[in-house]
Amino acid sequence: MKSLLVAGDRSGSGKTSITLALSALLSTTRSVQTFKVGMDYIDPSYLAGVTGRPCRNLDDYVMSRDELRAIFSHGCRGADIAIVEGVRGLFEGAEALTDLGSTAAVAKQLDLPVVLVVNARSITRSAAAIVKGFQAFDPDVDIRGVILNQITGTRHQEKAVRAIEHYCGIPVIGTIPRTAEMELAMRHLGLVPYREGQGHEGFRERIEVIKRKIGEHVDLDALLGIAREFEPSAEESSIYAKPEAPDVRIGVALDEAFNFYYADLFDVLAALGAEAVPFSPIHDPLPEADGYILGGGYPELFGAELEANAAVREGLREVSRNGTPVYAECGGLIYLTDRMVLGPGFMDAEREETYELAGVFAGEARMPARRMLGYVVGTSAGESPMGKATFRGHEFHYSDVRLLAGTHYAYRLTRGSGIRDGLDGAVRDRTIGSYTHLHPVTSRGMMAHFVECCRG
Repeated sequence: MKSLLVAGDRSGSGKTSITLALSALLSTTRSVQTFKVGMDYIDPSYLAGVTGRPCRNLDDYVMSRDELRAIFSHGCRGADIAIVEGVRGLFEGAEALTDLGSTAAVAKQLDLPVVLVVNARSITRSAAAIVKGFQAFDPDVDIRGVILNQITGTRHQEKAVRAIEHYCGIPVIGTIPRTAEMELAMRHLGLVPYREGQGHEGFRERIEVIKRKIGEHVDLDALLGIAREFEPSAEESSIYAKPEAPDVRIGVALDEAFNFYYADLFDVLAALGAEAVPFSPIHDPLPEADGYILGGGYPELFGAELEANAAVREGLREVSRNGTPVYAECGGLIYLTDRMVLGPGFMDAEREETYELAGVFAGEARMPARRMLGYVVGTSAGESPMGKATFRGHEFHYSDVRLLAGTHYAYRLTRGSGIRDGLDGAVRDRTIGSYTHLHPVTSRGMMAHFVECCRG
């Protein structure tokens, strides 16, 4: 099979829409496996939606080199081509003087050729200077081709392409025109997860606009010519090795409100001997299970629907009180509080709205609140349902969870904010809720402890 990475010169370069379209177009004749650099959930939901294969995340700040390679090799099995979408600019990462956590680091560790997307709005010859600078900044990153975005006409295109190919010695394989139709489609896509977006008017049409425009202006044969041969490991990593049959059932909340999961979660659960049982806190009754996982998402957009399904809210409160293990992240944490309060200004609301939730944790979640975004580093206490461990993860939310005094916290963070003052992982009985998103491969020891708790 072949593999390549699509990176941007900055955030807003257009790489997400371009990667989405390229993946969709190639999927018409090939099996395409996509990956996303970083800990994002929304872009992977689109890439999975257009290819029919689960998109997987890659992040060398959170993952070790061996974990990174195992995830990549496992994801590539059965695919004809792997396309990795970068995050932000090619060299943006966790630190100023190293490439840790950057797209460049992933490109180097997996030996991936790079196609650089450049926002060429209002520049021609300067586009060559940008590409030349990227080439010189780290020669170990193999930039093999360029796609120019925001091209306004034939003269603009000719000057920028000629300058790059002359001064940089690599081909320009695509020039994407700036059109109102394209900008509208790009602006609307990516604001909501793919699963939820399918219910929005014109959703499919916007994807088709992006596919058509990029298909007309990118040379797919040249793109495939840049891709490099990759052979997935013949021996499956022990991370994914499955027992003969699962011996424990874990209910996983999965619907419009809760869908922020890394694709590897379901593989890791299976490898730990757990059967994942999807259910909807909006539409379904609570399934019988030995434990429950509530991931992140947008519960704030479905307050009335979540409140209306009293059977699930009351059921989760009951099983939690009975000692059934429950693990919740971000949106799941919000759902486990007493109530969600959406104040004036949230989604243009003019008055405060309150929705009753599961009531496992005494307290409430309020929105809007200050945005919290970034990596998390911390330790988990031994009495936690996740066990004693050190971990790295991610947090991203606009909410403020306020729990009553006396709440016990299992996580202590040295990086990140958590629920309050570097404390995260609120615990009651054998239920834990946190703002921290854990990747199941890098935190598989914690997931194993949780599954073991589910066994009794």
